[in-house]
Amino acid sequence: MATYTPMIQQYLQVKADYQDAFLFFRLGDFYEMFFEDAVNASRELEITLTSREGGLPERIPMCGVPYHSASTYIEQLIEKGYKVAICEQTEDPKQAKGVVRREVVQLITPGTMMEGRGLNEKENNYIASISSFQDHSYGFAYNDLSTGESRVTIIFDHFDDVLNELSVCGAKEVVISSKFDERLQQLMKERSIITISFEDNEEMNEKYKPLLTDINHEKLVQTISRLFNYLHRTQKRSLDHLQPVVHYEIDHFMKIDYYSKRNLELTETIRSKGKKGSLIWLLDETKTAMGARLLKQWIDRPLISRKEIERRLSIVESLINHYFERQDLREKLREVYDIERLAGRVAFGNVNARELIQLKRSLQQIPLLKGILEQFHDEVVTSISNRLDPCEEISDMLERALVDSPPISVKEGNMIRDGYHEDLDKYRDASRNGKTWIAQLERQEREKTGIKSLKIGYNRIFGYYIEVTKANIGLLQEGRYERKQTLANAERYITPELKEKEELILQAEEKSIELEYELFSSIREHVKEFIPRLQGLAKTVSELDVLQCFATIAEERQYIKPVFSDERTLAIQDGRHPVVEKVMNARSYIPNDCHMNQDREVLLITGPNMSGKSTYMRQIALIAILAQIGSYVPASQATLPIFDQVFTRIGAADDLISGQSTFMVEMLEAKNAITNATSNSLILFDEIGRGTSTYDGMALAQAIIEYIHNHIGAKTLFSTHYHELTSLEEELMKLKNVHVSAIEQNGKVVFLHKIKEGAADKSYGIHVAELAELPKELILRAKAILQTLEEQAPTTNHQQEKAEINHVEEEIKQVNDAQLSFFEEIVDEKKPQISSKEKRILDSIREVDILDLTPMKAMNLLYELHKKLK
Repeated sequence: MATYTPMIQQYLQVKADYQDAFLFFRLGDFYEMFFEDAVNASRELEITLTSREGGLPERIPMCGVPYHSASTYIEQLIEKGYKVAICEQTEDPKQAKGVVRREVVQLITPGTMMEGRGLNEKENNYIASISSFQDHSYGFAYNDLSTGESRVTIIFDHFDDVLNELSVCGAKEVVISSKFDERLQQLMKERSIITISFEDNEEMNEKYKPLLTDINHEKLVQTISRLFNYLHRTQKRSLDHLQPVVHYEIDHFMKIDYYSKRNLELTETIRSKGKKGSLIWLLDETKTAMGARLLKQWIDRPLISRKEIERRLSIVESLINHYFERQDLREKLREVYDIERLAGRVAFGNVNARELIQLKRSLQQIPLLKGILEQFHDEVVTSISNRLDPCEEISDMLERALVDSPPISVKEGNMIRDGYHEDLDKYRDASRNGKTWIAQLERQEREKTGIKSLKIGYNRIFGYYIEVTKANIGLLQEGRYERKQTLANAERYITPELKEKEELILQAEEKSIELEYELFSSIREHVKEFIPRLQGLAKTVSELDVLQCFATIAEERQYIKPVFSDERTLAIQDGRHPVVEKVMNARSYIPNDCHMNQDREVLLITGPNMSGKSTYMRQIALIAILAQIGSYVPASQATLPIFDQVFTRIGAADDLISGQSTFMVEMLEAKNAITNATSNSLILFDEIGRGTSTYDGMALAQAIIEYIHNHIGAKTLFSTHYHELTSLEEELMKLKNVHVSAIEQNGKVVFLHKIKEGAADKSYGIHVAELAELPKELILRAKAILQTLEEQAPTTNHQQEKAEINHVEEEIKQVNDAQLSFFEEIVDEKKPQISSKEKRILDSIREVDILDLTPMKAMNLLYELHKKLK
């Protein structure tokens, strides 16, 4: 260290505490980076890598960004999962003895973003904390720093449940102990948690104890303490907007695991990973950013409390019945800004005057919203109205204090209204009158000198000056004008009167700006006192916004109010897939019924590909989820049980990150459902077993169906191409066959997309290939092969199939025995030698891996051998 310059030594000392972050080191008007940070930043940000002297013979790598545009570069790094430590000068350079003192004033990470492009207004930005305990339980907490929300729970036994909670909240960053199991860390990285941070301090800071009034369990306290200590250590500023911590139980909501959430495309599509085409894309008719975030939270965690579900539905019903009032609500909600995040910025100290005006305008809408809700004369709606707190003290103060269109900067003045503060008015009067005096002086000087082009100007270096072109210098009175600056074609002067007035004006302007900032800071501090009330208001406005959104969607798309059954009855009439219906022309969408009860628990669905089996299965799950978030559903009638969990296995999806095949993913998802499902769950399995050989797949599919039927009793929709499984209807009392109908017309398949009772008679696979416009030669060959296979291996039921398998196995055994006895004969030299033709047949037999033969391949092999021997 001693060999480096003092400034580089200072940099290295600061960097030592922030090894996992880019250190933005303030030097004048730039943030500079050195050494490895500079090399990596130049690559990630695509900026020029340079170098500088640092005290050693070799130059030090360096790159930098202007401080006024640094936020853009910081956001780029955060989006890529990096952390950025902001190191500022904390000492006046004029008073510094040696190197100016510098300190890190904030660590910005993916989970602690408070503003900028990386903060999606319609989504929470969560940072999570995980604690691992010796009894194999885990503490799980998460917080949105931008809104102050915090939640905590305990998860028992399975780390998979922890991973599922991470995916549900979409945490951008996870805080753990430095001793946390590395294997579990790797599992988190495989789930796209790209930023893992460490915090070993588990002691609760006294400052945050008031937030834990309802949290007594030691594990919960330890987990949330780790998270709060990390936030306190990295943000280095007031966190007064943190809301009381909410303890929640996972079992109090419908559980939708990571795979099911993806398969059902609740918040993003499988292919594009975007919102368009997802359930949230369909539903989001919210008018506020707060409402959009709450909508996503509700979709992620549907309710299982019938009382709360029906409360939401009751409000939606009332909103539907009051069309004009609802339209007025939507118009007023459009004028409400993000109160929740504005409150966070007030506490954080980075709110500006323009944002406080947004807060004022939002609060001014609240009395209007209350007035509209009172017109409903509905007890449940009135309860929402009563919770709308207008916070009139704040809106009145902001109306009196701030101008309507203040600048973004809070240090340039022009924010405070005239008449708000007496001293400020005096300074402004002096400043304004001084400028008037300057204008008068300019006219007087022109008259005295006769120079019409004479002008009085101002710059920050020289202050006020009189500028005269060189052609007119001779007209100036000697001794009165003092030369201040020479330009190419003019001279600049000052006079005693100008200098005197300049001092008065500049002092007034400087004091005016300083006082404005002081007044603004006091206004901000006063608003901070109302943060809990603002956060309560934000929650109520958010709820109202989501419920009006449900009402709007229900009316526009002709959804109906669901009814809940205590007898586990599922009866959907004319059900539709909400998203597919929107994407297609609604008139062309074919609705379908679904009937299940205690005597009809499993539906085995057959039918051709592309006929709509997967869509049908998904629509049942989406209707259940919509009902349990308090929304109307796409059907003409719907009676539903309340499901505690939804499990799906729909579509092939190789897990390339962890190196798992489609079949392994299929089995893991099936295991997850079978292990965790209860009789109150909903299971959707689409073509389980297709990732392995035909008979393996068929056997597994049958065993899974039987296990669910006999041991779990969950409502299950199971689609398959194994038509042989349809005979299970005779063996399993609660299983029923249904199929998606299709017909052939002129050799072409026509999908009817209609669910009917009974099993499908054909699979139409080649017809689907024909629709996909595969080459005609290929289609004709496939049809010929199919005909040959059907003639060779006709299968009508399980007994015939079993007999055929036994017959083929006996044939293989005979071939195997013949092969061995044949070789024994060859060894005996007294016996005649085999022919070249027979030797070729023996060679072909020798190359066969009998253990890898399927029954059909074995039959074909026997046929070819028999043909050659003849």
